[in-house]
Amino acid sequence: MKLKLSLCAVVLMAFTSLHAQEIASPAFGKGLFNLVGKDSSWTMKIGLRAQFLGTSTFEDGKSPETNMLIRRSRLKFDGFAFSPKLQYKIELGLSNRDISGVSEFTSNTPRYILDAVIKWNFYENFELWFGQTKLPGNRERVISSANMQMVDRSLLNSRFNIDRDMGLQLRHHFNLSDQFVVKEILSISQGEGRNITTGNLGGHQYTARLEALPFGEFASDGDYKGSDLKRESSPKLAIGASYDFNNNAVKNRSNQGSYMVNDTGFYETNITTLFIDAMFKYDGFSLMAEYADRDADDPFAKNSDNSLTGDVVQVGKGLNLQAGYLFLNNWEISGRYTNIELNKNITGKNPENQYTLGVSKYIVGHSLKVQSDISYLEYGLGNSSYMYRLQFDIHF
Repeated sequence: MKLKLSLCAVVLMAFTSLHAQEIASPAFGKGLFNLVGKDSSWTMKIGLRAQFLGTSTFEDGKSPETNMLIRRSRLKFDGFAFSPKLQYKIELGLSNRDISGVSEFTSNTPRYILDAVIKWNFYENFELWFGQTKLPGNRERVISSANMQMVDRSLLNSRFNIDRDMGLQLRHHFNLSDQFVVKEILSISQGEGRNITTGNLGGHQYTARLEALPFGEFASDGDYKGSDLKRESSPKLAIGASYDFNNNAVKNRSNQGSYMVNDTGFYETNITTLFIDAMFKYDGFSLMAEYADRDADDPFAKNSDNSLTGDVVQVGKGLNLQAGYLFLNNWEISGRYTNIELNKNITGKNPENQYTLGVSKYIVGHSLKVQSDISYLEYGLGNSSYMYRLQFDIHF
């Protein structure tokens, strides 16, 4: 008992001492701590965020389903090491949804690491990235889940995105005029998604992206943030296109989805994915549009004797249109239309159309907000469902 009391006293004294020092922290939403080395040779910003989600689904002929969960919980570290030209980012997932996906390919361990990447500005406007991070795919996926306009990303993203992977990225930008900015990204990655420990099973994945910003840069990188929270004083437009080639892919959605197993190990086929997207913002109004198209050399997985395994590549196309208007009181109304058409002759799946109406209240921008939306989904012949969602975000 005396030992326990002594330990409590030590903890209490340390806690009191820390508070007595009146350590200054950043403004709300700018991180928990900003650390700087004594010789200014390194910095580290530590951030924490969580999203609390409630969902109710109403499907024809079935009882309503309700689910409440911590949708995301993340711990983030970023800064520079040795020189401001050598930056890093580490992001860890803490919620069950963040770390799910345990398999033999991840050494049967949780997938804690979301991002672990070094960014080296080695010459003028050239940057070399190395590590695990998001590939330069569709715009909606690259937008952080902390900065979304609606409760969650669209069906297009869930069906076609190429998410994160381990590899190299070369990034560059230049000006065609005083305002017109062009950005290029080339990437080579392992091709099987994040936290894979078994090495490369198929070929490698190659991604190229080109972006044009004819009216100049958005305020605070707004081309990769949902909603026009900065209320652009002049029209801003970003147009982008990405082409992804996964050589001898072994998963049914390029580097995502399920492994295609056959009698000799894994079925391999070349998978290509094309993304075309745009973001427009002006005076509280925002519009985002995305198109995706996926194809494969041979989408039917086969055994060595050419018999079908039952697995198929999820080939098809999708369209997503999303817009919103932010009122002066920081309430926003948004709407989204998504169409998914997987090749029915290959996948056996019917087209899907989803209509979503959302409302958001930004208390401290994306750092503290409440969002809600209701969706109507049409799929198949006469089949439909409704979904209502309510989400609370807090980001330190």
